[in-house]
Amino acid sequence: MPAILTNPRSPQRSDFPLDLEARAESDEELARQTQAGSLEAFEALVSRYEQRIYAFAMLWRGNPTEAREVTQDTFVRAFQAIAQLNCNLSFAPWLFAIARRKCIDSFRARRLFDNEPPPEQPDFNDPSEVMAREEDRENIWQVARRNLPDTQFQALWLRYVEEMNIPGVARAMGKTQIAVRVLLFRARQALATKFDRAGREANLSATPLPRVARGGSR
Repeated sequence: MPAILTNPRSPQRSDFPLDLEARAESDEELARQTQAGSLEAFEALVSRYEQRIYAFAMLWRGNPTEAREVTQDTFVRAFQAIAQLNCNLSFAPWLFAIARRKCIDSFRARRLFDNEPPPEQPDFNDPSEVMAREEDRENIWQVARRNLPDTQFQALWLRYVEEMNIPGVARAMGKTQIAVRVLLFRARQALATKFDRAGREANLSATPLPRVARGGSR
């Protein structure tokens, strides 16, 4: 299969083969070409998504080495399974679903060695956590990462950073659309409550979340 970068970065125009770049195919068209045997098409998909998958993996692992491994594993698995992809559906949720499963696999493997606590059960009463949350309160995404369960934060990230619609987020997370809506509602309510306590952004739940550049760090 085509090589995958070991140090993900934002894709540059020079990363794309000239003929593919000129035609500016959709992700789904590139996936069809990959199914037909085009390695160049898959390399273009890697270039488009590598940094975004790496940023998503960093949300879970918080370790660049492990995030790079997850990124590598995601694209290896995607290449192996792409023949099964329905190209009439959006490519991004399918790829992020693979990345999410690889993050879970990475967490489980690591936990066997060091008994790391589950990421969805942080100790919010730890004084260092409380102090860190207060220090980061001006950055809503930092606050969200520290305060929300992983599933709620992932739903927010996919919805507002990756700009997926509700069906896309549901596919990526392996949940129903209703479950995703509930996750988003609870996440926004939790953030609104936190900012209300701090006397700031009292109307957060009625305003859009700020966007960050795709592929940006958490």
